[in-house]
Amino acid sequence: MPRYIVSACLAGERCRYDGGDNTCPEVVRLVREGLAVAACPEVLGGLETPRSPCERLGGRVVNREGQDVTAFFERGAALALERAHEQGCTAAIIKSRSPSCGFDRIYDGSFSHVLCPGDGVWAERLRAAGLQLFSEEALPDKP
Repeated sequence: MPRYIVSACLAGERCRYDGGDNTCPEVVRLVREGLAVAACPEVLGGLETPRSPCERLGGRVVNREGQDVTAFFERGAALALERAHEQGCTAAIIKSRSPSCGFDRIYDGSFSHVLCPGDGVWAERLRAAGLQLFSEEALPDKP
């Protein structure tokens, strides 16, 4: 059975940009049963909660005010990937559309809720490291 690294907001941690969470009962269960470990790359990278919303714009990540926050996202993605390796994770359940965790489709950087093809910073690293990616919208079968 795979061990999962999961987006901390899906595990019920209040680490979303607005101070909320995206609790997913299945993810909470996996963490409670010891089959998953939670991480928030944005918090690990040094961003505060709450914080200005961010989106990927090309190879950068910018907040709504136009400030480049790529370094925070890169640092957090590296630390969260390190946590996944340390915990023996082989798959991830991560927040869809996020500039960190989204994969295949993320917001386009216009802050107008428009989606475009692409991966978040952490998702990109997880994929490159060979972890299988799932979202809260498409959970793995019988985790």
